[in-house]
Amino acid sequence: MTHYDVIILGTGAGGGTLARHLAPSGKRVLMVERGGWLPREPQNISADEVFVRNRYVSPDTWRYENGQEFAPQIHYCVGGATKLYGAALYRLRTEDFGELRHHDGVSPAWPITYDELEPYYTLAEQLYCVHGARGEDPTEPPASAPYPFPAVSHEPRIQKLSDDLEALGHHPFHAPCGVMLNERDMAYSACMRCSNCDGFPCIVHAKSDAEVLGVRPALEHDNVELMVDAEAVRLTTDPAGASVAGVVINHGGTQETLTADFVVVACGAANSARLLLMSANDRHPNGLANGSDQVGRNYMFHNSQAVLALSLEENPTVFQKTLGLNDFYLKGPDVDYPLGNIQMVGKSQAPMFRGEKPAETRFAPTWSLEEVARHAVDFWLSTEDLPRPDNRVTVDEKGTITIAYQATNNEPKDRLFEQLKSMLGDLGMHHHHLLPHHAYLKNEIPVAGCAHQAGTCRFGRDPATSVLDVNCKAHELDNLYVADTSVFPSIGAVNPALTAMANALRVGDHLLERMGASSSARASAGALL
Repeated sequence: MTHYDVIILGTGAGGGTLARHLAPSGKRVLMVERGGWLPREPQNISADEVFVRNRYVSPDTWRYENGQEFAPQIHYCVGGATKLYGAALYRLRTEDFGELRHHDGVSPAWPITYDELEPYYTLAEQLYCVHGARGEDPTEPPASAPYPFPAVSHEPRIQKLSDDLEALGHHPFHAPCGVMLNERDMAYSACMRCSNCDGFPCIVHAKSDAEVLGVRPALEHDNVELMVDAEAVRLTTDPAGASVAGVVINHGGTQETLTADFVVVACGAANSARLLLMSANDRHPNGLANGSDQVGRNYMFHNSQAVLALSLEENPTVFQKTLGLNDFYLKGPDVDYPLGNIQMVGKSQAPMFRGEKPAETRFAPTWSLEEVARHAVDFWLSTEDLPRPDNRVTVDEKGTITIAYQATNNEPKDRLFEQLKSMLGDLGMHHHHLLPHHAYLKNEIPVAGCAHQAGTCRFGRDPATSVLDVNCKAHELDNLYVADTSVFPSIGAVNPALTAMANALRVGDHLLERMGASSSARASAGALL
C-alpha cells in the first residue's frame, strides 16, 4: 500500500488550493474526493436542470434539531462548492479579524491578524485570476498588490445603477470576480460573459473554481494523485491517540485504509465536523480533536437574502454580478452596528421561477414570469451570522448530520433589506417592490442553503476554547490539520471562498516547512504560475 506525505480530504476552495500549493514540492500528495468529476454536458447551462431539478445537488438527507429531514444544497464533486459558486472573491475587512460588536453580540477576534493573512490573499487573488479595482470600496483593507486583472465592466443597466448609487452619495464598487476574462481581446477570452455563471457550473471552464485552478494544475505534477468517488468515513489513531494513523474510506463499494505523515481535512464545515465526530475512539471518546467539546459547535452561515427589484425599464444585462456596496458593512445610516454587504447575483431567468406563481410577484395578472425576469435586477444581501455554541453539527451512529440552529442578527438583516428597499425609487426601480428570489434560496428555512457554511472546527490559541492551533493543526493530534471554512472563528459578511483559499495557502507553507521542503521548493510552491 502506498504511503503518502500528505492526504487531503476534499478538493474545494481549501483542499484544491492546498494541493496546488504543495504540488511543486515533490512530496507525495493524495487528494480524496467524495464525488466525481462534474460532467461537462449541455445541462450545465440549463436553468431548469440546475435550479429546478437540482441536477448537481447531493442526495444527502440531513435533519433539523426537531428531527425534520431536509435536503441540503450541497455539492460533492471535484472542486466542491466552487463548481457552482458565483466566484465573488472578497477579502474579509481588517475589522473582521478583531472583535466587532453587532446588534446580537460580539463577533470574536481571529488568532491571526489581517496583516498575517494579507500576503496569502494576494497570492490567492493571483492564483484565482481575480478581477477588481482597488480604491473604490471605502471599507476595503490594505493590499500589497493591485488586482491581477482589471475589473469586469458593468453592462449599461448596472452602470446606471452604479451611477444612481453614487448620485445618492454611496460608494458602489466593481465586485471582485474570479473569471478568465479578457475584455480587451474577447476573441482570445476563455470567459464569454454568459448568463449561466452564478449558480451554474462553467461548461467552458472559464470560472475560477478549485477544479480548474487548483486540482488540475496540481495533477500536472507526477507526485500528486486524485482518488474520486471515495468517501472518508473515519480517521484512526496510533495507540496513544497522539496522531492519525489511517484514513478509512469507502471506495467503489469496498473499504480501505490509507496512510500519510499528515492528514488535512477539508470537507466543508458540516462534513469536516462529521468526520471528526465519527472518528471517536477510546482515546478521543467525544471525537477526534474534541477535548474542548468544540467540534461541530459555532456553525455559521450568512444571514442572507436573495431578492429582486423590478426595473422601470427592461434589464437586458447578461453578466450581472459586477457591482457591490459595502457602505453599510460596518454600521448602518442611523445605527452604530454592522448591517452587511449588498452585491448582485446572476440575472434572473424565467425557468428559475418554476413553482412560483405570478401572484407571488405581486404583479399578477399584468406581469408574467417572463416579464418579471426581463425587468428583474437581482441582489444578494449578506449579514454576519454570529458564532453560537448551541448552533452546532451533531451525528448519529449512522453518520446522519443534525444541525441545531437559531439565526442571529435578524434586526440588522431586516434593516439592510429596508435600506435597499428605500432607495429603489432613486435607482430606476418600482417603489416598494423588493421580492424574494427563491431560485438562489430554495428553502424557506435558510440552514438548508449551506454554500457559505463556516465554523465547527475553529482555530485559536486556547485549547480549551478551540479545536485547532494558529496553524490549523489539531491541538490534540500532531499530524491532523483542517483547511476549509470550518476553521473560521467568525464569518464576516462577504463571501468566504477567498479567505478559505488564502488560509489554505498559509497552512500549506506551514506544512512545507514541517516536511522539510527545500527553500527552492517552497519558493516554487508560492510562485505565480
